[in-house]
Amino acid sequence: MGTAQHQERAGEREPRQERSRATRRRLLEAAVACLADKGVAGSTVGAVAERAGVSRGAAQHHFRTREDLFTAALRHMSDTRMDELRARAERLPSGPGRTEAVVEMLVDAYCGPVFSAAVQLWASAASDPALRASVIPLEEHVGREAHRAAVEVLGADESAPGVRETVQATLDMGRGLGLAALLTDDTERRRRIVRQWARILDRELDPPRR
Repeated sequence: MGTAQHQERAGEREPRQERSRATRRRLLEAAVACLADKGVAGSTVGAVAERAGVSRGAAQHHFRTREDLFTAALRHMSDTRMDELRARAERLPSGPGRTEAVVEMLVDAYCGPVFSAAVQLWASAASDPALRASVIPLEEHVGREAHRAAVEVLGADESAPGVRETVQATLDMGRGLGLAALLTDDTERRRRIVRQWARILDRELDPPRR
């Protein structure tokens, strides 16, 4: 095969690969939206494919099972949220108000469609052994990344006694507030809790901060 012909075929492959990546990305985003809106029962492969604007066959080409699609979607979106969180952290204020801004940011990570989709998946996995086997490693990955991000933005020194548990309690609190917000708008109560927890963190993490 000549050089020109080889380059032509390589050029043809690149658009196909880009289209494949774009299709996969649309499926991941559609899966999260379907889970958040309709729950696991209403999020069939066909429903996700229709929402993504692709054929069912294309969806099954990228993801062999519905469980594969759901876990890949939440992992992708959770990793994206962690990247966004770190970018937002760079714009946080310094000084006395920083801890409250950090806590508010961490709590916000447990709001929105990605968290709603995760809750639907967790609830279904509790009674579905096959789905649970896929969800547990995902939850462990997301938990590690969230904890690592929280340590970074809080500037916490986990070698000090109790600091690791305090950081984890911050994330657990955020998850609980996120669950409460699924049913009612508790913005005012959440704001008061965030403010008080920031005061607690300032006491618990000082001086053991990096």
